[in-house]
Amino acid sequence: MIRFGVIGCGHWGRNYLRVLSELGDACRVVEMCDASRSSVEVMRRKFPLVNATLSAADLLTHPGIDAVVIATPAGTHAELAVKALKAGKHVLVEKPLATRLEDAVRVSGEARDSGRVLLVGHTFRYNDAVRKLKEIVTDRSFGRPYYLAARRNHLGLIRPDVSAVWDLAPHDIEIFSWIVGSQPDSVSAVGASFLKEGRPDVAFATLHYSGGVVGNIQVSWIDSNKVREVVVIGDRKRVVFDDLNALEPVRVFDKGAEVSGDVNSFGEFKLQLRDGDIHSPRVEMREPLRVQCEHFIDCVAHGTAPLTGGAEGADVVAALEAIDGSMSRGGAPVDVQRWR
Repeated sequence: MIRFGVIGCGHWGRNYLRVLSELGDACRVVEMCDASRSSVEVMRRKFPLVNATLSAADLLTHPGIDAVVIATPAGTHAELAVKALKAGKHVLVEKPLATRLEDAVRVSGEARDSGRVLLVGHTFRYNDAVRKLKEIVTDRSFGRPYYLAARRNHLGLIRPDVSAVWDLAPHDIEIFSWIVGSQPDSVSAVGASFLKEGRPDVAFATLHYSGGVVGNIQVSWIDSNKVREVVVIGDRKRVVFDDLNALEPVRVFDKGAEVSGDVNSFGEFKLQLRDGDIHSPRVEMREPLRVQCEHFIDCVAHGTAPLTGGAEGADVVAALEAIDGSMSRGGAPVDVQRWR
């Protein structure tokens, strides 16, 4: 049995407390913590058998805790994760791993040196529909991927500590990199701050990958049409993942376009169009957060590396920093820093 401490009793912290409490004999939540007394009291009523504290330091030094979940504001992730790892705890930290690449690299290095498991909460890697998307795109029948496009828009749930880019884009950056099989080489991005100066609430980012694949991400806190969609276009097929469609989260369009023959001269140019069926593959709909927690527990129990470890978390932070850099330069291309 893995004994947990949960730091942060906000929206995600409450979800972790619920999921961990449902996993039976695999784990037990020993203590929970939040700087807000009112949040702690709410959780105390829901989980009366879990000890509650206002001090993260007390939780991190608790000898009866094996692993820590960090679900606090993004700017605190790196410092808390390093302290937890130094205290000998395994760490599951919400995304983003840090708000600066140097801090993300430091956390990743601390996990490596301490021999503890560090998992970054990129929950879409544990989403069965996204896994099906990856399976389809990497199958030979899909053909050559041309580009990826993601829209992640909603109205509300505005974070006070980070921009819409750092709040929403980590999901799609991680999905894109996993599907393509590499990190982006460079990014170009523009954004705007309508609600608070200096904190973009809408942004459009284009990511360039080796081999010519392009990805585009649109994020917004101020669009009343809620969208959670990832599309992959290839020469033979188009695949759509719609996170808001519970019945058909993945749809495959057997349609595409490719050039055939010798294209050295205009007269020899020929465009082939494919226009086939549309189908929705069966997807097992498990709760991604539960799958992620079960994976973390398995990694701790067996000493194996997680799917979304410190290195993967730092890669996402590197792309986010490049997006910020491009936005500050009016959309000029910025190389994504290679740190490993």
